[in-house]
Amino acid sequence: MSIAPFNASTYLGDRNTANLVGLKSRLDTLTNQLSSGKVGTTYGSLGTGRTTSLSAHAALSALDGYDAVITNATTRVTLANASVTQINTLGDGMRRSLTASNSSTIANTPQVARNSLDAAVDALNVDLAGQYIFGGRATDSPPVASTDTILNGDVSKDLAGLKTLIAEQKKADLGAGTGRVSATSTGKTVTISEDDVGASAMEMRANFGFRLLSATSSNRDAIDPNGMTLGTPADVSFKLSQPPKEGDRIRVTLNQADGTQTFVDYTIKATAADDDPTALRPDVAEAELNKRFGADLEKNFGTATVAGIQGPASLGITSAYANGKPTALSFGIKGTPVAGDTVTVSVGMRDGTIQTLTLTARASVDSTSTTEFSLTGDIAANLSGAINNALTSAASTSLAASSASLASQDFFAGSQSAGLAPRRITFDNDEATGYAEAASTKTVIWYTGDDTASDPRATATAQIGANRVLNIGVQANEAPIRKVLAGLAMIAADAGTTAVSGTPEARRFSALADHANTLLVSNNTTGGVPGIASDLGLAASTLSDTKTENRTNRNALQGSLDGVENISAEDVTAQLLQLQTQLQASYQVTSMLSKLNLVNYLS
Repeated sequence: MSIAPFNASTYLGDRNTANLVGLKSRLDTLTNQLSSGKVGTTYGSLGTGRTTSLSAHAALSALDGYDAVITNATTRVTLANASVTQINTLGDGMRRSLTASNSSTIANTPQVARNSLDAAVDALNVDLAGQYIFGGRATDSPPVASTDTILNGDVSKDLAGLKTLIAEQKKADLGAGTGRVSATSTGKTVTISEDDVGASAMEMRANFGFRLLSATSSNRDAIDPNGMTLGTPADVSFKLSQPPKEGDRIRVTLNQADGTQTFVDYTIKATAADDDPTALRPDVAEAELNKRFGADLEKNFGTATVAGIQGPASLGITSAYANGKPTALSFGIKGTPVAGDTVTVSVGMRDGTIQTLTLTARASVDSTSTTEFSLTGDIAANLSGAINNALTSAASTSLAASSASLASQDFFAGSQSAGLAPRRITFDNDEATGYAEAASTKTVIWYTGDDTASDPRATATAQIGANRVLNIGVQANEAPIRKVLAGLAMIAADAGTTAVSGTPEARRFSALADHANTLLVSNNTTGGVPGIASDLGLAASTLSDTKTENRTNRNALQGSLDGVENISAEDVTAQLLQLQTQLQASYQVTSMLSKLNLVNYLS
C-alpha cells in the first residue's frame, strides 16, 4: 500500500470547484423562483414556513369541501322553500276562492280545489338530482300519491280513497238522521238526549254525531230548561292478544275538552324507559297503556278522555267501554209561551265547532219548520218535533261538513307505519259500530316518505363547518302542510252544487267552505306553513352567512400562504445580479489560477 504525496493545488482546485457548483445551484434556484414566483417546489424548501403552509393548505381544502356542501344545501333549501311557499299560496288562494264563492261560481269550486291539490302534490314531489326532498330520509321515490289516488283510491289494489272515508264518516255521524241526538216529549216535558242504544253506545258517543252542550229559554216562566244531566265518559280498557314487536306503532285517540280529537302515538322499543312519553316496552305494553289511559289519565292528559285505539292487526287489540252515560236535558212547559219566545239548543261537533239551533214560538207554523214551533195544540210535542227538525237540518249541513273535515284530517294523519293507517269505521248490518282497532290495509297511504323522525328538519343535514351541522330536512307530512292538503282535498272530494243561496244544499256547501277555511288559514308565522318557510329561510341565511365567512377565512389563509410560499420578483432579481457578479469573479480567478506556474509566478 502506498500513500500519494500531498498536492496543495488539488485541494484548492476542489474547493474552488465546490464553490462554483454551489453558486451554480443557487443560480438555478433563483432562476426557478423568478420564473415561478414561488419559494420552492417542495415543503422542505420552505424551511420553517412549511408548517404554516401545511396547515393553511389543509384548512383551504376543508373550506373547499364545506363550500361544495353549502352550494348543494343552498339549492336544496331554495327548492324546498319555493315548494312550501307554493303550498301556502295555494291554501290562501283557495280560502279567498271559498270566501268569494256565490251561486254562479260555487259549482266550479271543487275543480279549483282539485287543480290546487294537483299543484300541491307536484310541489311536494319536487326532486333534486333524483332525490325527493320532501320524503325526509326516504329520498328514492316520490313521497306523495297522485291526486286521483288520494281522492278516488286505487281500484287495482282495492284501496279506498278520501271520498270513501268521507262517506263513511258522514254515515256514522248522521245516525238515524238527527246526528245521534234527538228530542222526545212526555206530557209537558221535552227531553233532548244523546243516543244510548246498543252494546257499542259509549264508543259511538265518544266518536260520532253531535255532542249535546246546553239549552236556554228566553221566557223561563213559560218554558223552563229545568234540568241537565251531564254525561260521563266510559272507562276504557285495552287488551292485546299478541305481544307487540320492536318497531310496532300504536295510536290512541283522545277527546279534548273543546270537542276536538287528538292522537297519541307510541313506538314499541325494547329499550324504552317506563316513563317514555312516545315509546312502550313490548313486555309491558298492555299494562302501561291501561295505566296511562286509566288510573293516570288525568295526570298524563288533563281533562281529555279516551275515544279509541288502533294498532297492527297482528296485535289483536280490543277495547272495552264500561260505565259512562250520555248527556240529557229537558224543558218543562210551565206556563203559556207567547209568540216570539225562543228556545236555543247548542250542540258540538267532533272537530271542535259548535252549532246553535234557535227555535221561535209562533201562533201557527208548518210542522216541517226547522226554525219555529207552533203554540197551537200540544206545545211540548210541537217543540220536540221542531228540535228534531232543526237537528236533522243541521246534521245534513253543518255536521256533514264537519264529517268531511274530520275524515280528511284523519286521512292525512295516516302513515305507512304499521298501526298508523287512516282510521276506518266498522259497520254491522249497515250500522256504524265504531272505529276498527286493527289498522286498515285497504286504505290509500298518501305519504310514503320517512315518518319516524321526531324533528323533520333533522332528516337532512349539511356539514358547513368543522363543528357546525345545519338541519335542512323537510317532510310532506308535517302538520301544517297536512292541514292545507286536508282543506284542499275535502273541497276537491265534494260534488259541488248549483243550488241557490238559502237552500239546504247551499247551506251544506257553505258550512263545508267554513270548515275548509279553518284548515287553510296559515297566517301563523310560528306554527303554520309560514313557520316552515321561516325555518328554511333561516337555514338559507345561515348558509349564505357561512359562505361569506368562509370567503373571508380563505382570503386570510391565502394571504398567509402567499407570505410563506411566494417570493418577490424584485428580491430574486437583486439576488441574481449579485450572484452573477460573484460567479463572474470566481470564473476569472479560477481561470487565472489555472494558468499559474513557477515561471509565471517568478516573472
